[in-house]
Amino acid sequence: ILDQNINRSNLETYCEGIIEELRRPFKVGEHELLLGVSIGVSLFPEHGRELQVLINHADLALQQAKRMGGNSMRFFSSDVKAISIEQVNLESALRKAIFKDEFVVFYQPKICLRTNHIVGTEALVRWQHPTLGLLPPGQFIPLAEEAGLIAAIGELVLDKACRQTNEWHNKGFQISTSVNIVAQQLQRGNLLEIIDRILVNTGLNPLSLELELTESSFMEDKTLVRTTLESLRGRGIKIALDDFGTGYSSLSYLRDFPIDVLKIDQSFVFRIGQTDKDDAIVRAIFAMGHSLGMDIVAEGVETHEHLAFLKEQGCDMVQGYLISRPIPAEQLSAMLFEETHNTTLRNLA
Repeated sequence: ILDQNINRSNLETYCEGIIEELRRPFKVGEHELLLGVSIGVSLFPEHGRELQVLINHADLALQQAKRMGGNSMRFFSSDVKAISIEQVNLESALRKAIFKDEFVVFYQPKICLRTNHIVGTEALVRWQHPTLGLLPPGQFIPLAEEAGLIAAIGELVLDKACRQTNEWHNKGFQISTSVNIVAQQLQRGNLLEIIDRILVNTGLNPLSLELELTESSFMEDKTLVRTTLESLRGRGIKIALDDFGTGYSSLSYLRDFPIDVLKIDQSFVFRIGQTDKDDAIVRAIFAMGHSLGMDIVAEGVETHEHLAFLKEQGCDMVQGYLISRPIPAEQLSAMLFEETHNTTLRNLA
């Protein structure tokens, strides 16, 4: 912006007007379309005196507006520049990490409450950064989604998890593994081909694979998602609805999509025993899920009080720190070996 007579307040109001206008639905033929817009602003001479500098700074502000969730505007500032440089460096390292095989998979065991034995695991990715150490997914998954790298990382995790699970089978440990699938992987349209190839290459029986999707995965092309999930289920792969009860919850998902497993979000598990309403919600999820023929998994189980309540409701499987944190494959192998050679069932009561 070169007009020094425009103050920040007026400019912000002007940009918000643009955003609101572009957010209104419009039709192209028979289709109704929605647009989102992000705006980055740099000011002359405050943010630079040369045109290219102003453009570069506006672009940095634009990227920051996108990271804030879109449909917003952001002025350039030195903080924005510092954050953007850091993000660019991290994104570059993230791209290299895919080729350098720096991603590792940890596994959190799932316990069957009927037998008290480990019957499955959830595969959870970590980034073994060369200088920052082991990074949890919260520190790089959002950036991977923004940079368009999440599908490549998801494919790597799926391959590693299937390969490891088949190794456990070869050692006599018959457990299943669940892997998280994000909306971007579904929308690319080649998920079936990728999974078929990985199952062939790793030798894993598809009956031992479970794919976890969040409710946001069902919000885009519902026909594509339904067709894909039905094809996966036809191969024997189980479909789990993760974080059930949060976000964009809709009971129609349970009716319209082939779902085998409901995972109760840990936010509900944490609140067990706090109020009657919290407990009633969990009971309702169990009643609904079981009436639809679904298995129920509770995540985030940390106390014996949580466990006692879940057992009472007929919960099928649990995972959480009470049983184990996510651990490397070698540690889970040791747990499986100990369980196999110990005739006493795991004491979770």
